[in-house]
Amino acid sequence: MKALAQSRNTCALPFGIIEKHGPSGPMGTDLINVRYMTMKAVKQEYVIVFPEYFVGQIFEARHQPGTIAYSTHLQLEMLQETVAEMARNGCKKILIVNGHGGNNALIQYFGQTQLDAPKDYIVYSFSGLGGGPRADIPAAARPSKPGVDGHAGEGEVANVMASRPELGHPERAGEESGADLKRLDLPQGVFTAIFWYASFPNHYQGDAAGATAVRGEASVEFAAQRLANAIRAVKADQNGPRLQKEFFDAATRPVDTKQ
Repeated sequence: MKALAQSRNTCALPFGIIEKHGPSGPMGTDLINVRYMTMKAVKQEYVIVFPEYFVGQIFEARHQPGTIAYSTHLQLEMLQETVAEMARNGCKKILIVNGHGGNNALIQYFGQTQLDAPKDYIVYSFSGLGGGPRADIPAAARPSKPGVDGHAGEGEVANVMASRPELGHPERAGEESGADLKRLDLPQGVFTAIFWYASFPNHYQGDAAGATAVRGEASVEFAAQRLANAIRAVKADQNGPRLQKEFFDAATRPVDTKQ
């Protein structure tokens, strides 16, 4: 109860996946990285952190050993049951902290589904690590050269090396290729699910050879500061819960909604 009061009933759910991470990283890379970053963030802005969660989307890597790809309905049902149980235990603001790119669309869709029925809690999400180049990223957190980042590339392996140096092996990076094979020829705006396999059949993007713990620590610290700011905003947010309740009340009688 003291922890709930200190967190203003706000709880974080670090979300990763179990998949191959090239020749240089462990299968649980995303879980390790998102947990480490989240725990750094809560030292700056306190919330309750739940165990890292991995029932996510990874169909594009089913051809690789070590991939745990849960069915679509189970992904959504498990995530809904999980946040509902978090709420039943006092978490009225739930922040999903995503550390796996393959979960981006899943989490966005899941977030929208929270409006399908009234709830006494509200779900937020935050993209934890990666996300491409940023103008404000510190020099120590930047890639050693263009093109080395990506799935299981320099950035992700560097992040692992910051917290679990024994699990990161940049010396193995050359055992497989992380080059984009560009085997599809489609115009911008056209999507097909096989796009990832067409580009990166080794489920490896970039080059992890230059990964260092120094870069990883700088990168995680930068991400943790962003997450701490997000946590601070979620804890202070009063409009979101109020507007969600207003929406649910209006949704029960849409014919009364002023036009």
